[in-house]
Amino acid sequence: VANHKSAIKAHRQNLKHRERNRQERTRLRTALKSIRASIDAGDTNSAQSVLRDTVSLIDKMASKKIIHNNTAGRYKSRLVKQIEKLSASA
Repeated sequence: VANHKSAIKAHRQNLKHRERNRQERTRLRTALKSIRASIDAGDTNSAQSVLRDTVSLIDKMASKKIIHNNTAGRYKSRLVKQIEKLSASA
């Protein structure tokens, strides 16, 4: 347990940030599930509209350092590739 006043405050902040980041990661995972469901259903229009929101969310998470920049790029790249494949087959 922290003994110094500054360490106590840092611990308190870490708990807050941890909880906030956990909620944000949950939002991201939910968005990814949603877009993957649209892709699996073969719904191109829905997938493309959800893609904009999901990419925006991914970029926000990366800018806040909740996920790594390379992870964000990988997510976006794979999603776009899947949607292009879906569009080509439709």
